[in-house]
Amino acid sequence: MANTANIPQADNPRPYVLLSAAVSVDGYLDDTGPERLLLSNALDFDRVDDVRAGVDAILLGATAVRRDNPRLLVGSQERRAARVARGLPEYPMKVVVTGSGDLDASLALWHCGGDKLVFTVDSAVAKLLDTIGSLADVVSTGPALEWPAVLDELGHRGVRRLMVEGGGSVHTQLMSANLADEVHVAVAPLLVGQPQAPRFLGPADYPGGPLARMRLLEARPIGDVVLLRYSPKERAR
Repeated sequence: MANTANIPQADNPRPYVLLSAAVSVDGYLDDTGPERLLLSNALDFDRVDDVRAGVDAILLGATAVRRDNPRLLVGSQERRAARVARGLPEYPMKVVVTGSGDLDASLALWHCGGDKLVFTVDSAVAKLLDTIGSLADVVSTGPALEWPAVLDELGHRGVRRLMVEGGGSVHTQLMSANLADEVHVAVAPLLVGQPQAPRFLGPADYPGGPLARMRLLEARPIGDVVLLRYSPKERAR
């Protein structure tokens, strides 16, 4: 199903936006090899599963979906049961953002639990309807991808907590637009050192500039990984 109309101002508040990433010490999300570089350890993967269980939707950019082919599921049966007991769907909604519309119908996330929603632009709607058909709702934000419209529509659909799992371009856009409420970065004891590998954040005009310090919410070792939680909107010089 496609909705290509302009998205009105949502009656409901925008979701709380939580960016989540695992990075190497030198700030990379992955290396350039054909297989995904596993940066987290088993304990941290379980932490991420717990965070997923506590949100209403999980968002990924199309590049990350094509590269990693994730399922975006809550793995723990106990956590899924707890969601259902709270009156929530067993799985959070899966949200994909694409400007090109290049998403194949064989991707894993279309074929496992949870509602699916794709945000795109007017020029890519027809392509998406041809390729993914009824596998997901398709919503255009207009001639260009507009993040405020994305968040308004998610709020209208009842999403109160949104977990953004990448990739780097999506994280950069949300951070530079000051739309992220919280950042979780799990720092792994690895060095990638490959200039062409994807990074957590790219060059951008970030709010407050290089002197604005985010507020640290938590620093916690998880095995050999360190979790850093920051509040990007509480910057101080």
